[in-house]
Parts: sequence; structure tokens; C-alpha cells
Amino acid sequence: MAGPNFDEVVNVHYEGLYRFALSLVRSEADACDLVQQTLLRWATKGDQLRDGTKVKSWLFTTLHREFLGRRRHEDKFPKVEISLVDEGELTAVSAPPENQLDGVTVMAALQRLEETYRAPLALFYLEDHSYREIAEILEVPIGTVMSRISRGKAFLRAAVLQKVVG
Repeated sequence: MAGPNFDEVVNVHYEGLYRFALSLVRSEADACDLVQQTLLRWATKGDQLRDGTKVKSWLFTTLHREFLGRRRHEDKFPKVEISLVDEGELTAVSAPPENQLDGVTVMAALQRLEETYRAPLALFYLEDHSYREIAEILEVPIGTVMSRISRGKAFLRAAVLQKVVG
């Protein structure tokens, strides 16, 4: 059974998504961007939703995750009006070694991890699966998935830093 098509989803949920986004960002332009990004995700991944009754929940969860991701990015890279900054305050900043990595280096380090940690990391970061989905795929409890991802990230970080620094 096919789920709702894209036009149906937009017609039914756009207004609610926009109101929710506007309540989060308090800017019409940013709210439109969040809704657009959410609907783009639906267009590319919505067919993976197994339960058609959960479309609304999926959309609102996706919008909220997109909002949180943007907020984390803005916290890490705050916007400053360049015309308000004195030239003396502008300095060259070099990224820490772990931020200077290329994909090949990270993937090579990932391949060297034990499968116990490699599989959940790949499913989470490369395939965008939720903890619950990973737990189902690997047939382990969700807490195990969370701890394996956490430990796997630590192992991966150490392996990559060793290669970059060492």
C-alpha cells in the first residue's frame, strides 16, 4: 500500500509545520526554510516510512531535528555583521586537526574499527537511521546501540587524531 503522495502531504501539513517552525525560529524566512528542508526530506526519504499513520509525527520530528541542527551550527559558528567588526579583530583561525580531515581518512579509520562499533556508526551517520531502527536492524537493545555509537565515536576520534597528529 502506497502512502500519501507529496502533494497530499504538503496540502495537509504545510500550515501546521509552518506555524511550528515560526514558533521555533520567530522569523518568517527561517520558518519557510525549515519547512522547505523538512518537505525535501519527505520527498527523498518519506517512502521509507512504514506506517502511513505516522506521517505527521515524522514531519514534525524531522522539522524539529533540522531546527536543532541549525541551532547547534549557529552556536558553533555565530553570525556577526562584518561591517561592525574592527579590522584588528579579524584574525586567521586554523581549524583543529580533527576538522581538517577528508572523507577518505575518516572512512579508512572507520573501516579499521571493530564491526561492533562500525555497524552502528555507519547506520547512524552514513545512512541516517534512528537509534530504534538501528536496534531493530542489529537486533540489540536501544541502549546498546547508544553506547556502541558513543564508544565507537571515541575510538574513531582517537584513531583519526593519531593519524593526523602522529
